[in-house]
Amino acid sequence: MIQLRQRIAQLLTTERPGDDSGDTTSTGTISQVPRAGRDLLQIRDVRSRYGRIQVLHGLSINVGEGELVALVGANGAGKTTLLRCISGVQPASAGTIMFENQAITSARPAARVRLGICHSPEGRQVFGPMSIEDNLIMGAYTRPTKDIAPGLNEIYDLFPILREKRALPAGTLSGGQQQMLALGRALMGRPKLLLLDEPSMGLAPLIVEEIFRIIRGLKQRGMTVLLVEQNARAALSIADYAYVLETGKVMLEGRGSELLANDDVRRAYLGM
Repeated sequence: MIQLRQRIAQLLTTERPGDDSGDTTSTGTISQVPRAGRDLLQIRDVRSRYGRIQVLHGLSINVGEGELVALVGANGAGKTTLLRCISGVQPASAGTIMFENQAITSARPAARVRLGICHSPEGRQVFGPMSIEDNLIMGAYTRPTKDIAPGLNEIYDLFPILREKRALPAGTLSGGQQQMLALGRALMGRPKLLLLDEPSMGLAPLIVEEIFRIIRGLKQRGMTVLLVEQNARAALSIADYAYVLETGKVMLEGRGSELLANDDVRRAYLGM
């Protein structure tokens, strides 16, 4: 698998078209077709570390307005760290994060939520003792009070099981139901950019299908989504654009359908 990843880097590495940001990270680019829409999020040469361990090594990506962009790669590639840097939970030690042409690299997490960046984290991280409805309301803490009831109704229409159980503690839900709750909590913030980290992790196949059906629905409604997902096949099948990460760098990028059809990507990341 390592040799295949190295082959991806060696054979497909090219200069990124139009990138004069000063990023020295080599990137293989499959698609040369311009991406539609304006850039909502721009990451330039971002680096981040946990103590002495460098995790992101000058990483650069774009997310266009209305796009569903996927980040795929092996465990430890830096996918979750990048989402944490975007939401502000993890600091970037260098580089620039731009959202709607505004630098937010040093902004506090709450400020980023107010700008419209909402994060559904890896492992769900629901508040177990609190009711399901209170968990959802927590996601709307930056919204006007008048928006809460309509927001709850939208989430309950999307996830009817949460309506049925809304008074129960969140800790009583199954793993799949907790994932629905975590996604619903993020949507209560009315995101301009939704960060989804491993939404299918640890779930039964039927629940995974349901979660991806909902993600496709959000995409069809025009929501901008940055998706981290170990199920690379499922992620690439719905992604407008995707980046393959390896050891904190972008090794390859292109349209989701192109990466899904690429023989090296299929062997290295899809087990085919």
